Amino acid sequence: MRIESEIRKYAIQNAVRYKGKANVGAVIGKLLAKNPKLKDNIQDISKKVKEIVEEVNSMPIEKQIKLFVEEEPKRKKEKKLPDLKNAKNVVMRFEPSPSGPLHIGHAYVLSLNSEYCRMYGGKFILRIGDTNPDNIYEPAYKLIEEDAKWLTKNNIKEVVVQSERLDIYYNYMEKLIKIGKAYICTCNQEEYKKMIMDKKPCPCRNLPKEEQLIRWKKMFKDYRKGEAVARIKTDLNHKNPAMRDFPVFRINDSAHPRQGKKYRVWPLMNMAVTCDDIEMGITHIIRAKDHYDNAMRQKYIYEYLGKKFPEAIFVGRINFEGMPVSCSKIRPLVENKTYSGWDDIRLPFLAALRRRGYQPEALIKYALDVGISLSDKKVTNEEFFKTINAFNKEIIEPISHRYFFVWEPKEILIENAPEQEIELDLHPDNKKGGRRFKTKDVFYITKKDYLSLEENKLYRLMDCLNFVKKGEHLIFDSLDYRKYKENGKMIIHWLPKNNGLVKVEVLMPDNKKITGLGEKGLSSLKEGDICQLERFGFCRLDKKEKGKLIFWYAHR
Repeated sequence: MRIESEIRKYAIQNAVRYKGKANVGAVIGKLLAKNPKLKDNIQDISKKVKEIVEEVNSMPIEKQIKLFVEEEPKRKKEKKLPDLKNAKNVVMRFEPSPSGPLHIGHAYVLSLNSEYCRMYGGKFILRIGDTNPDNIYEPAYKLIEEDAKWLTKNNIKEVVVQSERLDIYYNYMEKLIKIGKAYICTCNQEEYKKMIMDKKPCPCRNLPKEEQLIRWKKMFKDYRKGEAVARIKTDLNHKNPAMRDFPVFRINDSAHPRQGKKYRVWPLMNMAVTCDDIEMGITHIIRAKDHYDNAMRQKYIYEYLGKKFPEAIFVGRINFEGMPVSCSKIRPLVENKTYSGWDDIRLPFLAALRRRGYQPEALIKYALDVGISLSDKKVTNEEFFKTINAFNKEIIEPISHRYFFVWEPKEILIENAPEQEIELDLHPDNKKGGRRFKTKDVFYITKKDYLSLEENKLYRLMDCLNFVKKGEHLIFDSLDYRKYKENGKMIIHWLPKNNGLVKVEVLMPDNKKITGLGEKGLSSLKEGDICQLERFGFCRLDKKEKGKLIFWYAHR
């Protein structure tokens, strides 16, 4: 009874979508996509689908729509983000470090920020945190911006680079010194650590403001690296030692990839972030929960300056197991050509996923599915790709044209096969026709299919003809699909042997290449187009070379 209910549901959906006429093949496709095991009983399933489709198609379209609407509440609703507090004139930001391009770990928080801004018509800012000259990969500036604009579907309203804003941070530091909330410390680091653990002030803390300003100026030319650090005054009795008089500026004489030697006094993350959040009017911030202490440090500065602290939203971390997401570890492997680049098909970086044919909506749906949660998660490679493959298929399946691709092609002769002119659909639901073949008796099928042929069993070349294996010969049997449906063994995809075929190469996720032949229509694709190679998977055309089409595999 349950399978009949599923068939009726899909038949009604398909009928409403196509002006009252459901398509048997489309309904069967939906059933098999959800439960591939139904293939074992495909003859009975096909019979039942035909009966129910005929019943649905006989209904007035008004009744079909009524049934469709009644079914709607039962469908799984796409997860939505919880409402923001004080969501007026929302401004949010995402701030990666330019140590490398963006990967799947970044995609989660980036998507949440972007979707909240889209939800409230707010402003979303991409801010590149490059105030540590020692941890910058210069190509990352451009790569991050490209990745972020792609994933957010151009929802970024402004791109800000922190190394271009140092004078702003300096001005804020002088204000904090003048109101007695910051000081310049020249204590020995080990001695300072002991004093702070004992909840005692260091000798620098209570020096006059005038002296602090002199010391501040000396950081720019007189003090050497490590001799002085700027600190924010907090509660020395705070139960968390990390919160006591935390540092906000230090001296670093390393050349900056963009600024060279122009600056030597660099803000630490909490200072740069706070100044920018104030200047840009950030209203809501999504942070990993292990940044709770940083949020509290930043709150000190906000309060000292008389500013309202943004709404803070904390989320747990997603630990991607078996997937290399560390830029510092991947970078040398990119540079020594172990990987072809950050878009190497084996890497879980956004550039690689984009090149394979994943759509930004799939990663956004993944983020929405995880949602706002404080729980840390462990996600394996298999779990992650199973989820985003399902989301991505929902997006690309309705728009991907179908084509035959025969890998490891084996030439076969089907004796007595008649000449035919066959036209197949580019898409079973929304692009009828468009694929024309002239066939005779010589075909290509995959080597695997050829080796699986059994004696005296009925086989069908998809939408073409039926044949039987007898000894070493393949003998034409009939054209009628109904005869195959009664007792056929397997449907095989194929190509006719003629001069219109194209050479095809598919790069797989493990970086191996699969080669074969494709139908003529593949030549009409443009680089970047996504198609479905039947019985193989969804692929994106990466490059057209003379005499060969190179695809990147996405998923089944």
